[in-house]
Amino acid sequence: MRGALLLVTGVIIGFAIAHEVSKTEKGKQFFDEVDGKAKQFGDAVVQGYKARESELRRAVAEAQDAIDDLAKRATS
Repeated sequence: MRGALLLVTGVIIGFAIAHEVSKTEKGKQFFDEVDGKAKQFGDAVVQGYKARESELRRAVAEAQDAIDDLAKRATS
């Protein structure tokens, strides 16, 4: 319980300090850079996810085609 209280207290203090720092020009610039990098990272994750999803869908479609072909051969 004490650890959770310290964690919450640290988070609150961190937010308060970040809020004060963001009021300065350099602080605003810093947080804008962090925000931009976080957005770039998020976009890269989304693109990677979509690319992998596409690869898996193609693989499943190819496997289904192979299964269908084998089923046709087995019944012929």
